[in-house]
Amino acid sequence: MTSSLLLFDLDGTLLETAPDLVGTLNTILVDEGLEPIELATARNFIGQGARAMIELGHSTQSREVASERLDELFPVFLERYEARIAQETYAFPGLFDSMETLRSQGWALGVCTNKVEHLARKLLGQLDMLDWFTVITGGDTFDQHKPHPAHILETIKLANADPARSIMVGDSANDIDAAKAANVPVIAVDFGYTMTPVTELGPDIVISHFSELEDAVGKLKN
Repeated sequence: MTSSLLLFDLDGTLLETAPDLVGTLNTILVDEGLEPIELATARNFIGQGARAMIELGHSTQSREVASERLDELFPVFLERYEARIAQETYAFPGLFDSMETLRSQGWALGVCTNKVEHLARKLLGQLDMLDWFTVITGGDTFDQHKPHPAHILETIKLANADPARSIMVGDSANDIDAAKAANVPVIAVDFGYTMTPVTELGPDIVISHFSELEDAVGKLKN
């Protein structure tokens, strides 16, 4: 059994994916006769998922999108996003050094994201990060996804790890609520994608840079 497992959300936690996601959203909006949205405005839409991004993109311009049209636009969004998945995406500062340090201390690393699994793997592969992780699960890997605790617990099980020796790291209510329900400690990053500040969501610890992760993990492990 894996001794200790650190699970990470992907978008807004490990990676700044907003430029590619918002860029994709803007191609949809322009096709729909709307104006593109500034990155700063649309950044926090991301934690809600692609469908919500499309809806929110319309609503910011006082336009509703019918459910039938949303069903048509959703696969178009995914196809366009996959085509540019790592054009402008990058790791948050300090990530690589932090991961190397934690791995050297015996931590196994995993990804537990609501992004569909094949896109998560493709993105990590294009950034040469796949080999870092013992386990990678997406929003379509199991019957349930975050904020349901089963997503975290099944990911831990797949990694042959122990929930009592696992920690979740995320940036939104989905991550924090799922971890709490799974009885897994949770560290929140405050530089991700959330409508509500993570300090108001009740994580065990909040960090503002990956250079703080080692100390945070040490506090929760002890």
